[in-house]
Amino acid sequence: MAVQQNKKSRSRKGMRRSHDRVATPAVIYCSCGEPTVPHRVCPSCGVYKSRQVMPKTENE
Repeated sequence: MAVQQNKKSRSRKGMRRSHDRVATPAVIYCSCGEPTVPHRVCPSCGVYKSRQVMPKTENE
């Protein structure tokens, strides 16, 4: 089992972990105006690539 020889400083620990953050998701706006994830069917209107894929659902 590996055992560290010297304590790593907070600065070095932070520099090592600088790329470990969670990436922010990409957001696009559908033709209906709602924000959605790219390459997915719009959950509010059911449109994908300008085609009606799912029937429109009214949750309100």
